[in-house]
Amino acid sequence: MRRMSDPVVLSVNVGRVKEQVFTVLGRSAIDKRPLSGPVRSTPLGLIGDEVGDVKHHGGPDQAVYAYAREELDWWSAELGGEIRDGEFAENLTTLGLDVDAAELGERWRIGTTLLEVASVRIPCNDFKGWMGRNGHPTKAWVRRFAERGRPGAYLRVLETGVLQQGDAVDVVRRPGHGVTVATMFAALTTRRELLPELLVVEGLVEEARLAAEAYAGADTGARK
Repeated sequence: MRRMSDPVVLSVNVGRVKEQVFTVLGRSAIDKRPLSGPVRSTPLGLIGDEVGDVKHHGGPDQAVYAYAREELDWWSAELGGEIRDGEFAENLTTLGLDVDAAELGERWRIGTTLLEVASVRIPCNDFKGWMGRNGHPTKAWVRRFAERGRPGAYLRVLETGVLQQGDAVDVVRRPGHGVTVATMFAALTTRRELLPELLVVEGLVEEARLAAEAYAGADTGARK
């Protein structure tokens, strides 16, 4: 359930590409660290943030990644160890906002930057390796993260500007179609029957649109 009492950015986190032996490519920018002071946004993300695997990450539809501090706290309790801001590779650690209840196409004003909820993070073995690198249990990590169903949101940058720790998160547009971040994640992972619901979303990311159209087409064919 969405908490709307003064949602804020608790931390702004960026990372440089580094050698990481647990990754497929041997390099990653998954290690995000908090910054103090203003950070400028661009259509491809935050200044100072890098992407190690450009085939699967980055681009306008994955410019900024937001994750709720409340979820990090839930995982801290679940895994039995502290999880710091930025440890899930999020650029924005939020407080007081249910990121996973945000609708696709929802827009947030943070500082002078306008952001739009676009997509979801799909867990991978690099994420599993990173969790292990930080001393957390990794058994069935990808499955556990998927079953939790709260992946955080990838955001587009619609208007570039400046944001920083402590800025309010002002939800300035909510489309009203009811298709949330959690809905999209479930459709792409654990509940494929939800895929056709994504097609009501204006500006749906291509990967999700193709998957939804293929599923809807196959279902229509099966019922003929």
